Amino acid sequence: MIPTYTIQNPIVYEQIINKSRFICYLFPVDELEKANEILTQIRKKHYDATHNCYSYIIGIETPTAKSSDDGEPSQTAGVPIFEVLKKNNLTNVLAIVTRYYGGIKLGASGLIRAYGSSVAEAVKLAEIVKIEKLTELEITAEYVYVNAIQKVLENHEITERIFTDKVYFKALVPEEEIENIKAELVEVTKGTIEI
Repeated sequence: MIPTYTIQNPIVYEQIINKSRFICYLFPVDELEKANEILTQIRKKHYDATHNCYSYIIGIETPTAKSSDDGEPSQTAGVPIFEVLKKNNLTNVLAIVTRYYGGIKLGASGLIRAYGSSVAEAVKLAEIVKIEKLTELEITAEYVYVNAIQKVLENHEITERIFTDKVYFKALVPEEEIENIKAELVEVTKGTIEI
C-alpha cells in the first residue's frame, strides 16, 4: 500500500506570471461538506477574480476526487492541480488556485504550468504528515501492570479503560507498529496479558 499524506495547516502561496496573479490555497479537509464550505468562502473572498479553479482528494481507502477549471480552457487548471496532489500522495486536501487575469494570454501549456507550479510551490511550504492506519487493540491485564501498560501506550490513544476484577484497555495503534507493541506488552506483563 502506498503511504498517504495530508497537510497539517492551511497554506497560501502567491506568484505573478506574465502579469496574472495566481493565489494558491491548500486546506486540510476530511469531508466533502467542509471542502464545499471553504470553496464558497474563497469564491466570496475573491468574487472579483477571473477564475477560482480547484481540485480535492478526500478519503483514504476509496478517495473521492473532483477538479474544476472554472472557465479556463478544459483541463488546463483543475487537472494540473489534481496531478500535483496525486504526485505527492496527498489526500484530505483541497487546493484552490485563484487567478486574476493580467492582460497577457498564457496559452494552454502556460496555464497548465502556472496552475501546476502554484500548487507545487504551496505543497513545498506545507507541513506534510503521514496518515496512519490505526487498529484497535483490546487488552486485559492484572492491576499490578497498569502503569507498565500505560507507559507502553503513552504515545497512542487509549479509548477505553475499565476496572473490574482485571483492567481492560482499548487503544488505537498504527497498523505497522502493532507487532512491536504487542511484544512490548507481553514483556512488561511477563506474559500474563491477554490481547
